[in-house]
Amino acid sequence: MKPPIAKKIPTLLKKHGHKRIDNYFWLKERENPEVIDYLKKENAYCKSVLKSTEKLQKDLFVEMKSRIKEDDSSVPYFKNGYWYYERYQKGKEHPLFCRKKNSLKSKEELLLDENIEAKKHEYYEVVSYAISKDNKWLAFAEDLSGRRLYQIRFKSLETGKFLTDCITNVGSDLAWHNNNTSLYFCEKDPKTLRPFRVKEHQLGKKKDNLIFEEKDDTFICGVSKSKDDTCLFIGSYSSTTTEYQFKSASDKKPFELFLKRKKNEEYYPETSPEGFIIKTNHTAPNFKLVKCSIDKREPKNWDIIQEHNETIFIEDFEVFKNYLVVQEKKDGLTQLRIYDTEKNKKYKQKILPPFEETYTLYIGTNPEFDSNFVRIGYSSLTTPHTVYDVDLKTLQKKIMKQTEVIGDFKSSDYLSERHWVKANDGTKIPVSLVYKKKLFKKNGSNPILVYAYGSYGSTIDPYFSSVRLSLLNRGFVFAIAHIRGGEDLGRKWYDGGKLLNKINTFTDFIACTDYLIKQKYANKNAVFAMGGSAGGLLMGVIANLRPELWKGIVSQVPFVDVVTTMLDDTIPLTTGEYDEWGNPNNKKYHDYMLSYSPYDNITSKAYPAMLVTSGLHDSQVQYWEPTKYVAKLRELKTDKNEILLHTNMKAGHGGASGRFEQLKEVALEYAFILFMNPKQKIT
Repeated sequence: MKPPIAKKIPTLLKKHGHKRIDNYFWLKERENPEVIDYLKKENAYCKSVLKSTEKLQKDLFVEMKSRIKEDDSSVPYFKNGYWYYERYQKGKEHPLFCRKKNSLKSKEELLLDENIEAKKHEYYEVVSYAISKDNKWLAFAEDLSGRRLYQIRFKSLETGKFLTDCITNVGSDLAWHNNNTSLYFCEKDPKTLRPFRVKEHQLGKKKDNLIFEEKDDTFICGVSKSKDDTCLFIGSYSSTTTEYQFKSASDKKPFELFLKRKKNEEYYPETSPEGFIIKTNHTAPNFKLVKCSIDKREPKNWDIIQEHNETIFIEDFEVFKNYLVVQEKKDGLTQLRIYDTEKNKKYKQKILPPFEETYTLYIGTNPEFDSNFVRIGYSSLTTPHTVYDVDLKTLQKKIMKQTEVIGDFKSSDYLSERHWVKANDGTKIPVSLVYKKKLFKKNGSNPILVYAYGSYGSTIDPYFSSVRLSLLNRGFVFAIAHIRGGEDLGRKWYDGGKLLNKINTFTDFIACTDYLIKQKYANKNAVFAMGGSAGGLLMGVIANLRPELWKGIVSQVPFVDVVTTMLDDTIPLTTGEYDEWGNPNNKKYHDYMLSYSPYDNITSKAYPAMLVTSGLHDSQVQYWEPTKYVAKLRELKTDKNEILLHTNMKAGHGGASGRFEQLKEVALEYAFILFMNPKQKIT
């Protein structure tokens, strides 16, 4: 079967005196039957090329699924008189949301069976839910397309009946007023998908009250409730600036401004017995923690809890009645700092020591304000996800649950390592890697998959994946490059890989890969790369910069047409991205983006084999970006390597809904990698 060739309809794009010809601009026409037909032909071609791997894909799916405990459940957490948890039934794709009153021995109450709702739709996911203060009403946000444009419905937990109330075009934020009849939510613009209005819905009423509208289109807004249920917050956020309003959750008084927004300053308030505790980067790039009373919120009145530290980045915090827990990064690894405020309200601190050389650690679900334990999540490249309850006084850890990996998995069969790699400018980049001991030889013979993201300050910590075992058990080394653009080493790490420093993200990844080859962790002829969304941008750039380095690339829902997308403010989320990439209406940023934009820098040369994935209903990266990218690659490349496009016609940015359906997409990606590896026996 020959690859589809997209027709060329030249479109002239002009900006700042620069002219570009886009032959595939027409593929943006979502409703055009010719576009849908082309996508179907690409899917058929992908299936044809990988036909010899169909049995492998099925085998991969079966082995990935076989490692999962099908009748699993989450660790229950206690809130307002009830134990809440999710559980799965054998063979079912979606969770059941449940609770028990007072004791785990009590009769189970079924809040929602997602499997029943999912039968009505090709795509379905419950993205959030909230219970009213009197425990009688359930509000839940559901996604019916994968486009992240949700609707909210309601259920009586006394009668089990669904209300006719239905709110469409909304975000996932849900916050009940303590009157138990009013729910605050965020309305989204149905075209740009920007959450821009906070409204109040009163049960049984058709018209919702407008509470707040965010006028600045570079900001989004959200609504939340304080942990102690006393306060409601409205937050306005850009990539680098925040602003909050607050009010009592128990009266009818209007929202009050917490602190006026100031460009490039962020603050995040939470209630405490003393008023508010705030995480802020005011005069503190890596953030600091302060406290203040409700009537003295200006910075001049703040009392410092934790000072700014150039080597410690504050990620998150959790407030308890007598304790404060801070999640922070040091040398790229997470640690927890616990403050004991029980005696004399003085902040005495201690550190929960690290568990392994490289790992993932985070504050879990802790809804109870008056608790002496903090729940945390933990995993590493060799340790399955584990939930601990940590005694805040003694720091003793109790394992509440470790995810069971069905089969003959033994953590001791695998080894993880952490390395520091020198980048082009001398900066040291951390890399985490894992392999199966008996299949690894440090002689440059093992195939390797290198993964990274590197944008928005998002940190990809070294986490466990039972799915990944399918590669490790076939002799692969798996590596995560903690490149600039994330916040692994603090705010400077993020700033060093954004805006006019974005090139560092790409060259860091290449430097890490070169290092792994040089140190004999990888066969230079079997090097694969993977990244998604903004990580897909990374994949596009490295393919342009060093095409000979990669045997194959998996580019998941990639952001590859940077300049054109960022110039179109009608596309979802564009205006809120200016602080990340720059505003191309400014020539300086336009020219810099143009210098690395994958789509604009495709030239006539040899490229590695690629599998590019997409979702027709993607709200983050519109389907036409990867589609145009593949069409242009096919037109200009000079080699015979396969360029494959697989579009999920029923899903969006996150791929298929359902825990097993998602595995089929991973099986496709892994089968492609194994198919392209010249010396790998496909088993």
